[in-house]
Amino acid sequence: MLRLAPDAAPGLAVTGLDDPRWVDFARSDAQATVFHHPAWSRVLVDAYGYRSRILLQLDRDGAVAAGIPLLEVQRFSPRRRLISLPFTDYCPPLATGDDALAELTAALLRWQQRNRVHQLVVRGGLSSAASIQVVPRAVRHVLSLGCSKQEFLDRIKGTQVHRAIKKAQREGVTARISRSAADIDTFYQLHLQTRRRQGVPVQPKRFLRLLWKHVIDQGLGFVVLAHKDGQPIAGAIYLAWNQNLIYKFGASDPRFWELRPNNLVMWTAIEWACEHGYRELDFGRSDIENVGLREFKRRWGAIELPLNYSYLTAAPARPAPRLSMRVLARIIQSSPPIVCRLTGELLYGRLPGFAA
Repeated sequence: MLRLAPDAAPGLAVTGLDDPRWVDFARSDAQATVFHHPAWSRVLVDAYGYRSRILLQLDRDGAVAAGIPLLEVQRFSPRRRLISLPFTDYCPPLATGDDALAELTAALLRWQQRNRVHQLVVRGGLSSAASIQVVPRAVRHVLSLGCSKQEFLDRIKGTQVHRAIKKAQREGVTARISRSAADIDTFYQLHLQTRRRQGVPVQPKRFLRLLWKHVIDQGLGFVVLAHKDGQPIAGAIYLAWNQNLIYKFGASDPRFWELRPNNLVMWTAIEWACEHGYRELDFGRSDIENVGLREFKRRWGAIELPLNYSYLTAAPARPAPRLSMRVLARIIQSSPPIVCRLTGELLYGRLPGFAA
């Protein structure tokens, strides 16, 4: 554990991922997900070399009243930048109440100034302050669970989603949950194919291996793979902790979309969540312009919520120019798969736009 920083604001403890106070505090908060768990930060630290810290706001009795995990994504630069957390759709600070959140917010601003941090980004909300800019970035979809498998089926009976699940099953598509490292390559090949089709760099393969090591092998997630006649045709990675399930990565072979394998994959994860008493499923981030993806998530009964990020002091990082992204997309889509892999190796974790 790191020692309390000598320049920490009163009541603010700067500590490390191994501090048991943070895990215990997060586990007690229904809003906490696997993104708040130290295992997720370890994946990013090992994959991209970031420096980690946990900031805890302590009350008068020394108990944790609020906290937030941070990763420093620009260390060797006069413009230091910290995020909670990179490659994470939603990671709000945790607090016992509004007063504790306000104290944490004020402490973060003081800590940022004393440590000369150019920009501190929070993937969620803080208390209002003049120097904090709240920027809408996208939307997220949250599906309430807390029910049995049959109760959920009754909720979707007769819907387009229910018909798609039934069609996949009639067509002989099967889906299974796996935590085996042997399935890393299977999912990665589908993932690479999907990202190339979308014109987006794929995450380095070491990232997936570290995700298995720190998260899935520790019982904090799983992969669902769908097969047709023994051939993998769709899959998704889910992160699971504290009765909250997160849909993190999805991939599929477009030649089999007509069989509706993605619906069967999602249903398999929801079925697992219902059997294990999970409260909700977070479908993750969707860009506003991605109407098709948003509609797919809404059909399950998920509620669409705004996804706002909080920027402390410095101006928000601008997204990569659309023209540059379109050019990159065309290069990836028209090139062999190795180009998709190499651009991911070169860009992820290195450029601000690929740590956002």
